[in-house]
Amino acid sequence: MPKINGNEIRPSNILEHNGGLWVAVKVSHVKPGKGGAFAQVEMKNLRNGSKLNERFRAADKVEKVRLDQKDQQFLFETDGMLTFMDLETYEQIELPADILGDRRPFLQDGMTVQIEYHEDEALSASLPQKVICKVVETEPAVKGQTAANSFKPAVLDNGVRVMVPPFINQDEDIVVDTIAMEYSERA
Repeated sequence: MPKINGNEIRPSNILEHNGGLWVAVKVSHVKPGKGGAFAQVEMKNLRNGSKLNERFRAADKVEKVRLDQKDQQFLFETDGMLTFMDLETYEQIELPADILGDRRPFLQDGMTVQIEYHEDEALSASLPQKVICKVVETEPAVKGQTAANSFKPAVLDNGVRVMVPPFINQDEDIVVDTIAMEYSERA
């Protein structure tokens, strides 16, 4: 693994530090009036989610880790474990359902998910940015209400509540942005 200087750390870099894998969340470079400059780095542990604030001077060496990304297909869920299949080798792996966090309801059968690995350990999973969902419950449009900056609540087929424009009706398919968790467009 390549070693980088403490002043070369950037947000979203993955570092090996104190025996753990950390992602740099925020990095600010500080030049105090007295003493040498340093990088103040806020890090989040990839394994347990704990946070750490650390100072790195330019002379400090840090291991930068590169994660391998693999596209894997979601097969099924049993007892809080999600089963995925590698699309090249057809090997199956199980990951805890909480690896997706609050985006879990958007996971659909047969969906291709990008899983990040460090050596043979799966650290994170990310859904496609846009997913098609059906609106199962929403209020009817109010006559005379304009579409500009007015939204109404809707419940999707996966139980998630989102705000949609007034022209969206019940039983319509919409595209939902899984990162912002909001309405994107009509399907």
